[in-house]
Amino acid sequence: MIKLVSLIETAGIPLDRTSYKVHLATGSGWLPLDAFYEGRFKEWQEDQTARNFSRDMVVALIHLDGSRWLFAGVYRVLGCEALDNGRFRYSTELVDGQGDLIGRVIVEHKRTARASYLIGQPDGGPFHVSEIKARPMTIGDFPGYGAVCEPMARLRIIVSQNLESWRGALSNMKGVYLITDRSNGRLYVGSATGSDGLWQRWGAYAATGHGGNRDLRRVLDELGAAHADHFQFSLLEVADSRATDEYVLARESYWKNVLGSREHGYNAN
Repeated sequence: MIKLVSLIETAGIPLDRTSYKVHLATGSGWLPLDAFYEGRFKEWQEDQTARNFSRDMVVALIHLDGSRWLFAGVYRVLGCEALDNGRFRYSTELVDGQGDLIGRVIVEHKRTARASYLIGQPDGGPFHVSEIKARPMTIGDFPGYGAVCEPMARLRIIVSQNLESWRGALSNMKGVYLITDRSNGRLYVGSATGSDGLWQRWGAYAATGHGGNRDLRRVLDELGAAHADHFQFSLLEVADSRATDEYVLARESYWKNVLGSREHGYNAN
């Protein structure tokens, strides 16, 4: 397999092999892959807890799974500002000429330590290209009603980008859904009966965090609007648009009983 630095240089991208770092981007909360899908990875990367980029250039890799990493670009470091909150804000620029590689190149690298900021080696180190995709990675097509399990950050991307396969699948269906608060395990069961079905309902959550729901509005009033970032969305069951609202609401009540979301979750009734 060709080394990543060799591919970068073959593409005409100027990389200073004597002064670069490799950033292995991982994290919790706002995930780097979600930031990439939003087109905001540069912003995500520039917010640091320490002076981590003590070189002229940064090669950014976003963790996908196992030993697979997504190439997110070569950045030139322009400066660093210490903030009052103890964090550091970097100023960087994306080096020209990478449009055909960013989001397409999959890198093989077996991480052997916890360090996320590795001093780049002149020979390129243990970073090899395992795949070059035909198109840049995006959020995948709708996976099927039984496979939906999306964090709030990704739901917001799906809605804001109006992804066709998701909108087509969710707007055609009424249904009962589950919101899981990943910070504490508490559950909220809701239903969608409107004209645009689940798409309309989940779009409201993406826009406001609480979706206009009284119970979840109370939670966010208490814990702060940013707490909605902990919400995860999945489907319990779906029904086509011919199903009556009464039927869907009855199924919602059934699932509240099954999951105990009134006694132990966020449902008030």
